[in-house]
Amino acid sequence: MTYEEKVLLLDLARRSVHAAVTGDDAPEVSADDVFSRVGGAFVTLKARGMLRGCIGNFSGTGTLGATIRAMAGEAALHDPRFVPVSPAEVDGLTIEISVLSPMETVKVGDVIPGKHGLYIRKGNRAGTLLPQVAAEQGWDTETFLAHTCLKAGLSPQAYLEEGTEIFAYTAEVFSENENGNED
Repeated sequence: MTYEEKVLLLDLARRSVHAAVTGDDAPEVSADDVFSRVGGAFVTLKARGMLRGCIGNFSGTGTLGATIRAMAGEAALHDPRFVPVSPAEVDGLTIEISVLSPMETVKVGDVIPGKHGLYIRKGNRAGTLLPQVAAEQGWDTETFLAHTCLKAGLSPQAYLEEGTEIFAYTAEVFSENENGNED
């Protein structure tokens, strides 16, 4: 993606967060090419460098613009780990977007922390961690797999068990800096 496309998506996400927390109408998605692409994405909200909300969709909710708009609102209001973002918090948030590649089934030895995001599923339990999580935490492959299992509500070693499915994906990750500009 170009710098200009990233700026447009970050602006859409910020306006979507603001609309969600104030009850305003969601912003219109323009006809720019970047908005009409199809694919999954996650929107991450951080306050003073700490996670404040993160929600995404692997296949998207239509166009990339529609997905970013929807996931930004969801991250602000419906991440079950956090109370909803208040209108007073919006200006202090930093927004990060992860545009996802399609998922592929992988073996344990194929996982590359920092490059791959993981989605692990066993039975009715599933969890994901984005590629940047392993890089930020300095995790090796086994630690990354174990933490993804824990996120799914499984035992840390479930990735070694029969019936556990491991999927990997990559992401183009970009964010606002502390001044609200694209990094």
